Amino acid sequence: MRRKIGRVGRWPLRSLAVGRLYQAAKDEKTIQARALRLLRSWLSPQQRVEFDAKGYFDVVGCDTGKRYRIRRGTFGNVNEIDEYGRLGTGWCFVPLGGLVEGDVMLAQKIALETDEERALNIANSFPGPVQWRLPVSRSSEGGSSRVRLYPS
Repeated sequence: MRRKIGRVGRWPLRSLAVGRLYQAAKDEKTIQARALRLLRSWLSPQQRVEFDAKGYFDVVGCDTGKRYRIRRGTFGNVNEIDEYGRLGTGWCFVPLGGLVEGDVMLAQKIALETDEERALNIANSFPGPVQWRLPVSRSSEGGSSRVRLYPS
């Protein structure tokens, strides 16, 4: 049996929907939204899928052919990637002007794809992520039962 919804019952739902639509339209006009829209327009279809799903995309340097991962952020968000897909040396280079996240990421992408050597010459490097390993178990030594982590 179908329930009849009166005219009064529809208005709260409509006003909620209109409010959400208004907020979405307002959000689309922000500087950050425009910058991310521009960035997405420059990404390849594969990079766009990766960025939407994981928050990063990979680019290939024009001079060395190395792969780099650009993560969401405005500084310290670029890492080299080795042949196994592991993050390596990090690079920090930012365009002048106090740009928003999407514009910074687009500038980094263009710099690595068109003038990798110059971009890396002005960039600051930092070690990649530290990988931790468990020490070899020595149960016969009767040592402490606490686990200690050592950087590899």
